[in-house]
Amino acid sequence: MKFGVGVIGATGYIGTPYRAEIRDATDDATIVALCARRRDLLEAAGREDSASLVTSDWREVIEHPDVNLIVVATPDALHYEEVMAAVEAGKHVFCDKPVAMNAAEAYKMWAACRDAGLGHYVPFWTRYIECFVRAKEIVESGMLGEIRGIVCRWHNNRPASIPFTWRDNAELSAAGSIGDVGSHAYDTARWITGYEAKRVVAHAGTFSPPKPDMGEPNLGEAIQWGETHSEGDSQDVRAATSFDFGDIAIEFENGAVGSIMSSHAPFLRKGLAPDMELHGTEASLAIDRLKNELTIARTGQETRLLEKVDDHGMGNRFSHFVFPALRERVNSGQSEHPGLDDGWRVQMFVDAAVLSAKQGRWVELAELNAENHG
Repeated sequence: MKFGVGVIGATGYIGTPYRAEIRDATDDATIVALCARRRDLLEAAGREDSASLVTSDWREVIEHPDVNLIVVATPDALHYEEVMAAVEAGKHVFCDKPVAMNAAEAYKMWAACRDAGLGHYVPFWTRYIECFVRAKEIVESGMLGEIRGIVCRWHNNRPASIPFTWRDNAELSAAGSIGDVGSHAYDTARWITGYEAKRVVAHAGTFSPPKPDMGEPNLGEAIQWGETHSEGDSQDVRAATSFDFGDIAIEFENGAVGSIMSSHAPFLRKGLAPDMELHGTEASLAIDRLKNELTIARTGQETRLLEKVDDHGMGNRFSHFVFPALRERVNSGQSEHPGLDDGWRVQMFVDAAVLSAKQGRWVELAELNAENHG
């Protein structure tokens, strides 16, 4: 199967690199149609991709007869309507994460794709980073014993003077940093261990000061502006309404415990500690994705470097992972690659963390699961 691709959100921080990879995957796909809100960027993208259609109306992309795969790279609040329309039109779906604004939407999206026999994919890319792949192999080997504790820090600090983007708007962003980097952290933990969260309690907030209001820059433009300007360079500012920090305690279904701290706040910088620690009954493992190192600790022994991982990068992610996963789901209904079923389970975790932060209590994921099927 060769894919005729329509990209919705084609010129943003996410859509632009995706298009480059799809464009280079000539044996697998052809870019047919593009949709974006900014006409200047859209026209340039259309020429770059040799797209037959460029439009500001995403429905035209879905309706195009030569498109059989829809790439959804728009703000979180738009995913549900776009994905459901794509499924109704019989198109396969690639949907960025977090997949929806809540778990009820996410479940309907997955169920619709599943029942229609369509391919679906959600880009939890951390599953392909070599040090995490090796960590999963080590856990499955039994070297660590039974995993009883998981600690994860997922900091993607932004420049202190970065302008306001849609990710700062709670009406468009599904839980801010909890949904953005927190979704990667939780999916990685559940993928490595096979554990699902039972309940969570969370503290979350917005710690960045009001941000320069520069209109509607995409994230790449905002980061570049923030790196070349200082706080106070813009008199017009806008306060963020979505979380840029979350600290989530987790109890897993098997009784293991965990903690995930996710943040885009400028003062929480990555690289000072391992990204993830896995504590088992026999040993503990620390994963450092920046240094590509795995460190092991055993009771009564010195902590030591277990392995320096060779990381050659992911290459073309669409050729290597996305297109094979879509074909697998079309042919068998199943794939080991992440899909909307994973997107739904991660969304339950995100929703539970947000509800806990707002209400100041433990929240059972079963509460949200019951709502999904209600």
